[in-house]
Amino acid sequence: MLAAQDSATRLAQARNLMERNGVIQAGLLRPAIAESWRRCLANGLNPRRAPKTDTLDEAALRRQRDQFAKVRNLAIPEMQALHQQLGAGRYVLAFAGPDGVLLDSLMAESLRAEIEGFGIVPGSIWTESISGTNALGTAIESRARIDVRGAEHFFADHNRLSCMTAPIFAPDRTLAGVLDASCNAAAYAPHARASLALAAAQIEAQLFRASHKGRILVLHGRAEFLDTAYAGLLALDDSDRVIAANEQARFMLAGLPEPAGSPLAALFAPGAPALRPGAPTSITDRSGRVFRTRLDGTEATPSRVTALPKRAPSCDAVAEDEAVRAALDMAGRAAQRGLPVLIRGETGTGKEVVARAAHRASGRAGKFVAVNCAAIPPDLLAAELFGHAEGAFTGARRGGAKGLALEADGGTLFLDEIADLPAGVQAALLRFLDDFSIRPVGGSASRVVDILLLAATNENLAAAVQHHKFRADLYYRLAATEVFLPRLAARTDFAALAHHLLHNIAPEARLEDAAIQKLQQHDWPGNIRELRNLLTKLVLAGGGRISAETVAAALPHIAPPPEQSGSVLRDAQARQVAATMRACNGNVSAAARTLGVSRNTIYRALRGE
Repeated sequence: MLAAQDSATRLAQARNLMERNGVIQAGLLRPAIAESWRRCLANGLNPRRAPKTDTLDEAALRRQRDQFAKVRNLAIPEMQALHQQLGAGRYVLAFAGPDGVLLDSLMAESLRAEIEGFGIVPGSIWTESISGTNALGTAIESRARIDVRGAEHFFADHNRLSCMTAPIFAPDRTLAGVLDASCNAAAYAPHARASLALAAAQIEAQLFRASHKGRILVLHGRAEFLDTAYAGLLALDDSDRVIAANEQARFMLAGLPEPAGSPLAALFAPGAPALRPGAPTSITDRSGRVFRTRLDGTEATPSRVTALPKRAPSCDAVAEDEAVRAALDMAGRAAQRGLPVLIRGETGTGKEVVARAAHRASGRAGKFVAVNCAAIPPDLLAAELFGHAEGAFTGARRGGAKGLALEADGGTLFLDEIADLPAGVQAALLRFLDDFSIRPVGGSASRVVDILLLAATNENLAAAVQHHKFRADLYYRLAATEVFLPRLAARTDFAALAHHLLHNIAPEARLEDAAIQKLQQHDWPGNIRELRNLLTKLVLAGGGRISAETVAAALPHIAPPPEQSGSVLRDAQARQVAATMRACNGNVSAAARTLGVSRNTIYRALRGE
C-alpha cells in the first residue's frame, strides 16, 4: 500500500513539474513514460489543453482496413476471445494499424458512451504526436509492450483511463499492428498484460505461417507447447536451409548463427533422427540444448523427409482468393470460440457455404439449421424460430411446435437475410441472445439452449442502423465477428471456381480457356449462383466441352462494366427480373428461386429501387 502511495505521489510531482515548467525530472516516472513525455513536449503538445481529435471519414477508414486486412482478420477473433476472458464489462479491446489509426474496437454497451467520449472510436488516430502519451501511440514509438496508467497519460483528459498494449510484428520484423486493452484507471489489473501479449504472439505465429506456406520446423523444449504461440518456427526450403525464423526461435537458438540463411546442419548437431512430418521427435542444437520438434508443411521436401498431406479445404468450395480465404478462416476461428458471426456479401456470393464451414470448424455435434428470414411471413417468424404452444394463434399447429432454435440445440442456427427481420422479432432475438433461453409463443415455460449463432445479409446493416431500420444493440451482438465475401467478378480465383462448379455439375464436362475468358467478361450480378445456373444450362444443352462460342450464345449481351452508372445496371437487372417474372407467370417465389435471390429483392427490382 505504501509503495502504491509513494508511486502516486511521485507521479503527481512529475505531472506538476511537467505541466508548470515543462520539466521531466529523473526518478519520478518510469523511464518509458518519461521518454514519451519528452517526445510530446518536443512535438509542441500542451498537457493543459485538450488533445485535438483527428478521425478518418468512413471511406478512408475502409481503405485502412483493406490495407491491413491480413493482420486485422487475425486480430479480431483474438480481441473477441480476450474480451470475454478479461471481462467484457471492464475492458475495451482495440486494434490499430502500424500508423496509429484505430481500426476496430470492442466494448460492452454499458461502456460505449464513456469510451467514445474519450475518442476511442474506429478511425481515430492515436499517434503520440497527436494524442500524447498513450499505450497505442507509445507502443508504436518504442516498438515494445507498454501500459500507461491513469495520470501517466500526457493529456489530463485521458487520466481516467489505464491502457496496455502489445505490438504485433510481421515475419520481416516490421510493425504490423497493435492490440490494446483499456479500462477505468481504478480497474487496472497487471495480469491482463500476459493475456494481451499471448494474443499478439498468437497473431504473429499465424502471420508467419501465412507468409511461409512451405515446410516449417516447429520447436520447443516441451512437446505440449508445439501448438502454442510459445513455439519457435523455422521456415525451410527444399535443401533444409532456413528461410526465416520467428522471434521465439531466435531466442531459443541464442548463441548460434543467425537462423535465417543458415542450413539446419549449422544449427543442430549431426546424427539427429530424420524429421518426421506431423510426428514430434527430439533434436539437439550445436550448443547441446535439446528440443522437441515437429515438421509441418505441404511443399516438396528432401528425400529424407516425407511431406505432410495437404490439409482438406475448410469447405467444399474453391477458396484461392485471399479475401475468401480470410473470411473462411476468421469465421472458423470465431465459431470455435462460440462467437456469433455476421457474414456479408451480395446475393449468391456463398454466404451459406461460409456458414456451413464455420459450423464444421466449431466441432459441434448438433444440426446446422438454416432459416431464410425473408421466406417466412413476418407474423409467423417468431413462432418458427422459438416455437409456439397449441392454439397460440390462428393456424397454429396441433400440439404446438418446438421451433428452429430448439432444433439447433447443440449445433448452429444460421439466420439468412437477417436484414428482413421485423422489429418485433429483432427484439425477441435480442432477448434470446442475452441468456439463450427460449419461450414458445403463447407458452409459459422457457428452456436454455446451446447454439452457435450465424447470420448473413446482403444489406449494409450499419447503414440500416443509422436509418433506424435495424436495432443497433442487435447489430453489435450479431457482428461480434463480421466477414465480407467479394463479388464473383472481383474474385481472383474465377477460373478455378468455374472449373470446380462444372466438375460438381458434370465431372466429364470441360471448359476451354477461351470460354473462361468469355465468362470473365460478364459482370455476374447473381454471382456464384448465376454462374452455376449458366453452367448447368450449358451442360443440359449437350455441352460436353464448353467453348467461347457456346458461352457467347448463352450470354448474348455481356453486362455493362462496373464503372457504368448505377441506373444502367439497375435497368439491366430490372429487365432480367421482369423477364423471369413473365416466365414464372407472375409467381414471385418462383422467380426468386430461379434467380437465386430473396423475394424482397424481386419486389425492390419491380419498384425500380
